[in-house]
Amino acid sequence: MEFKHITVLLHETVDAVLTDPDGTYIDCTLGGAGHTALLLSKLSEKGRVIAIDRDDLALEHAREKLQDDRLILVKSNFSEIASVAAEYAPDGVQGILADLGISSPQVDDPERGFSYAADAALDMRMDRTQSFSAYDVVNTYTRDELARIFRDYGEERFAGRVADKILRAREHAPICTTAELTAIVASAIPKQNKKEGHPCKRVYQAIRIEVNSELSSISTMIEQGIPLLTSGGHMAVISFHSLEDRIIKNAFATAERPCTCPKDFPICVCGKQPTVRVLTRKPILPTEEEITANNRAHSAKLRVCEKL
Repeated sequence: MEFKHITVLLHETVDAVLTDPDGTYIDCTLGGAGHTALLLSKLSEKGRVIAIDRDDLALEHAREKLQDDRLILVKSNFSEIASVAAEYAPDGVQGILADLGISSPQVDDPERGFSYAADAALDMRMDRTQSFSAYDVVNTYTRDELARIFRDYGEERFAGRVADKILRAREHAPICTTAELTAIVASAIPKQNKKEGHPCKRVYQAIRIEVNSELSSISTMIEQGIPLLTSGGHMAVISFHSLEDRIIKNAFATAERPCTCPKDFPICVCGKQPTVRVLTRKPILPTEEEITANNRAHSAKLRVCEKL
């Protein structure tokens, strides 16, 4: 499949993360290589970009498109950023960026099973070499487990009803395709609530997050990434829904204000010192022009912090 990808908040993110043209940077989410390509164009001959992705298609696309000796491509999960840096940048990095949006080619390729708009096998794996897929979630999770992820990861108000419908359907046969799942989910959502958007949007989001351990990986990436930054280095992270944004905002706030002493203590006795300064009290948002050109940008939020 041809790799088509529109990078969100392209210039805003690269401008936010770039602190030294001679530096080393980690792009945690290579995707279509838009951020990586622009970052490389602004670096000197001494600069380097270490780009991480779980998707072989993204890595191969970047290898063919960029052909740059300053680029190091690594197949990994960004939650393993510490081990990646230990191998390729043991002295630290000047910037880290992450775009948490799912790549357009993954969504648009019907074989990947990410979309309710096309019929395909239930998959949703970002790394297609892993065995655990959407099929396993839908067909092996208990009613309570399904309801929990629909509620917590999809913010679906009818999480219990959807879980009940899935369990009843799979009593007869396994649910194997997106078309089957879409019909089941749609039947669980009251008609008056379908005006709020496609009835499957939240459920598919929840299953995708569960399959790829997306939310836990964000916290790990930030916790491991901040210590890798040299003094004055920047971390810039783009989120696409409230669950991601809340994790980023809280992780940055904790790093900026780590003190755990009770508020009524006159002085800090826990000894925990700030490691970053948050540069975005309010997130940077895409312009109206960008949203018009790429509807997938409408929910994007960029947050940035600086290593002390």
